[in-house]
Amino acid sequence: MPTVTVIQPKVADDAQRLLRVAAYCRVSSNSADQLNSYNSQLTYYTHKFEDSETETLIDIYADESITGTCVEKRTEFLRLIDDCRKGKIDRVYTKSISRFARNTRDCLKNIRELKSLGVTIMFEKEKIDTANINDELMITIMGGLAQEESTSISQNLKWSIRRKMKNGTYSQVHAPYGYRLKDKRLFIEEIEADVVKDIFDTYINGKGIQGTVDYINRKYAGKVKLSYSTISYILRNERYIGDSLFQKTFAPDIVGAKRCLNKCEKDMYYVENTHESIISREVFDIAQILLKKRFVKKNERIDHPFLKRIKCSVCGNHFHRKICRDKYYWVCNKHDYSASLCSSKKITEESIINAFIKLFNIIYSNYKEFLLPVQKSLQELAIKQVAASSDIIETRRTLLQLKEQLKVTATLRTKGFLNEAKYKEQSVEINTKITKLNKDLRLLSQSDDTALKDIEMLIGYFEKREHIMIEFEPETFEFLIDKIVVKDNILGFHIMGGLILTEEV
Repeated sequence: MPTVTVIQPKVADDAQRLLRVAAYCRVSSNSADQLNSYNSQLTYYTHKFEDSETETLIDIYADESITGTCVEKRTEFLRLIDDCRKGKIDRVYTKSISRFARNTRDCLKNIRELKSLGVTIMFEKEKIDTANINDELMITIMGGLAQEESTSISQNLKWSIRRKMKNGTYSQVHAPYGYRLKDKRLFIEEIEADVVKDIFDTYINGKGIQGTVDYINRKYAGKVKLSYSTISYILRNERYIGDSLFQKTFAPDIVGAKRCLNKCEKDMYYVENTHESIISREVFDIAQILLKKRFVKKNERIDHPFLKRIKCSVCGNHFHRKICRDKYYWVCNKHDYSASLCSSKKITEESIINAFIKLFNIIYSNYKEFLLPVQKSLQELAIKQVAASSDIIETRRTLLQLKEQLKVTATLRTKGFLNEAKYKEQSVEINTKITKLNKDLRLLSQSDDTALKDIEMLIGYFEKREHIMIEFEPETFEFLIDKIVVKDNILGFHIMGGLILTEEV
């Protein structure tokens, strides 16, 4: 019979058996009452473990005047989590769930991570100890209540701020360029104010925004460097005439959400004469009129149906629109920059329009003889390709197999045969393969199929149309024409479906 020797476990001394504990405390305001609470928490946790025989205090982590809704801003909290990951702490004490977090998702995420590291948390106010696994439901409930409390406080603060805005007693919180904020009031900063005056004078004298940017940065080189967006904002900012528009941005009623530009979702409050002005109202009004006119003209250029659709066959550049003696022309960008770079010539807008109308009416009058044979040929080709393509059939078969694998993987996870990490790894791998195969399938079958659909759409359009084109129809042009390629005096109209027809101008 074999001899068995029992090796007794070593009994740790008292110091080794002490739990290493940390305390976390936070106040979310710098008011006197909250600072007293902060100091009280520090004092409480400092003395709490002095005479303990089972626990020893490692450190106190304290965030002062920091919101609980944003973990990234709580540097001490992040240090606590990091020390837990390094194995320095066995247990964390905190006053309440609302001190620990005011967002249920982050609260549970951090609690679960600490539990996975073997670190327990004691919420003293709620008397919840995460060492007891059954408390997770209670933590969810209390975390939800903490989040509601945070939302309620936030809404009360917003209501108070809006009330001050409405009755004109709201204090300034930011100083725009040209001002300094002192005792919550705006005061003119003379050097910057001169730059602001220069910006308005330059703009209303016809320079435009980009011209103003260039002029200001050249005049004040080494002292000022302003961007297009900054000068655009300055020109629109009512603060420079001594007025204030409040609530240009707002924070949605969602914990942790970022501020949004107020596009009439919330009330705005315009208050006159809140501070000293830098420019006169007359100058500001002229600038607003010019901004509006130039915005309209810019949009007119952007919305023109020919824009980005006319290409030069010589250099490949697009054409842009120009006006000369009250007549519109289209000219190659490169040729317009320097005639030596491209030999193409400008074309009158009228001649392009007339060529399109002529081409459209020819197609409309002959579309059955012209388009139906093309449709039939594409249909026959599509049938042959689908029937003969073993690649398409094999790709579809593989896709079905992968989708079935995905279902099996999900079932294994549900039944506990596959842990979450392994499930994610396998599902990501399968989904990656599915995405690639779907892309391959589209490439195998899309070209002729797309052309066939375009031709069928064209036929349907002309079947429904009841008359020829008399005047230019921008919507019809945009529907039919993909691009126009210009070669000398020949316009190559690239029509949907891959057709190319030419007209001379």
